[in-house]
Formats: sequence, structure tokens, C-alpha cells
Amino acid sequence: MSERRFLVVFHPGRDETLRTASSVCRRLVEVGVTPVLVPEERAALVAHAAEAEVVSTFDADAPGDIELVVTFGGDGTILRAAELQRLTGAPLLGINMGHVGFLAEAEVADVQAVVDHAVAGDYEVESRLTLDVRVFIDEVEVAATWAVNEAAIEKHGAGRMIEALLEVDDRPISSFGTDAVLLATPTGSTAYSFSAGGPIVWPTAQVMLMVPLGAHALFTRPLVVGPESTMSVTISPHSTSDAVLWCDSRRSVDLPQGARVEARRSETPLRLARLTPAPFADRLVAKFDLPVQGWRDAARSAS
Repeated sequence: MSERRFLVVFHPGRDETLRTASSVCRRLVEVGVTPVLVPEERAALVAHAAEAEVVSTFDADAPGDIELVVTFGGDGTILRAAELQRLTGAPLLGINMGHVGFLAEAEVADVQAVVDHAVAGDYEVESRLTLDVRVFIDEVEVAATWAVNEAAIEKHGAGRMIEALLEVDDRPISSFGTDAVLLATPTGSTAYSFSAGGPIVWPTAQVMLMVPLGAHALFTRPLVVGPESTMSVTISPHSTSDAVLWCDSRRSVDLPQGARVEARRSETPLRLARLTPAPFADRLVAKFDLPVQGWRDAARSAS
């Protein structure tokens, strides 16, 4: 039988996550699964709990056969782990130790039960749409990256607004001065896009969003486009400010005047391990603490 390997990802600078990661790694070893950690996190764990003999080191150049990526933290940790998930192809199981944790599947209080379910393979895999993002300057591609939540085209710092032209499938839609334009996925609709006034989209929907932020124009409503479309944002050659592209707040590309950003659906989705078939509506209510209890009680009484 081949060795079973779980990639464990956590925030190495927090004592609580170190304690949790140490406990989980020991549990994995007990049941015959090898924990694999990136070098920085392995060093932190060894310093915290002398786990050197039970954990392996992940090599991004030779990722090997990873069965599952397990994360402890908030959505930021999961987005970092998504970069490793993309390398391995293994599904990602998030355990929330942050605040909202929309991408997480379980809470840290249930961590031992979650690990046992993961080891038993007791989960379903859900695919989420991601974006392929390319940057062009003078029609020459200068960068290619990707995004789970959004590609954010933003003004530099506290500078003046950028002048942006929005297009869908090479057809112009509108141009205006704005602080930012977000090209988002359904998964990202509860993240930066939500803060910018974009709609909440069910995560399994095959659509993409264009959401202006702080735009000065009559037509600045969010747009929802189909999965085969290409969205683009061009920084006007006459813009008084340069811009910057941020993908998931992790990968950035400077955008001078005249630069164009294109985003389309990626052929590589984010694969999430799901332990329960809880409807997204229930997750939405729980994460945002939405006021529905009275309505539910009234509906039960009426029936």
C-alpha cells in the first residue's frame, strides 16, 4: 500500500494554531497518515513541539502524491493553501480559526472529528470556478496569474482615481473614474466584491462578476456575465494615476497607463472537501448572523 500524505497548512505565528497543528499531526501519524508541511511551518512546529520525527517537508518542485490539503486559520490561510492545492490537485479542507471563514468547512472546536472524517475519506469534493488573469501592455502579455476570489484593479495607494474602460467579449461597456474594479468569482462574491456592493452569488453558479468600487459615473452597477465570456479592464492612456492588480490580495502586478487586464474562467477549479451537504443559504445565515429565526418560528406555527 502506498504512503498516505496530508498537506497541513496553518498560520505559524499563532500559538493556538501551532497547538492545533501539533495535535492534528500526532493524530494523523497515529492512524497511519504522514503529515506534510511547508518548510517555514515545519520549522515552527518543530520548535513548538519537537515534531521533527513525524512530519515531512513539502517540496513545491516535487509535490508528490498529496491526498488532502488541510488548513487551520481564516480565509486568508485558505487562499494561501489554495496555491498549494493548485500544485497538488488534492481537495482542500478548511478548518476555521478566523472570523467569518466562508471557505472553511468546519470550526476548530470539531477538529478531531473532522480529522477522523478526513482520514476515512468521508467527504464530497465541490469544484469552484476560478479565474485565469492576464495582463497586457502594448498588446504584449506581460503577466499571467489566477484568482479564487477576485482580481482587483486598484488605484495606487491614496492617489487619484484611475480612468478605466470595462469590456465584455471585446465590446466596450462603460468608462469612468474609479477607485477600483473587481473581477470576481461566485466564491469571491462574499469577500471584497461584497464590500464593494456586489451581489451574493451561490458558489456553484457558473458566472463571473464585474464590480466597480467608488466609481464616478451614471452607470456603475455590478455586472454578472456568463462562464464563456472574457472580462477586461483597460487603464486609460490619459489616466492621471497608475494602477495595480491584486489577485486574492496575494499576487500583484503593476499597471501603467494603457495596461489591460483580462479575466476568464480557468480550466483549473478550486476543489473543496465538503463534510456535510449543508445548503449555502444556511451557511450564509450562520456566517453573517442574519435575522431569520423569527420567520422560521412563524412558519412552523403556521404549519
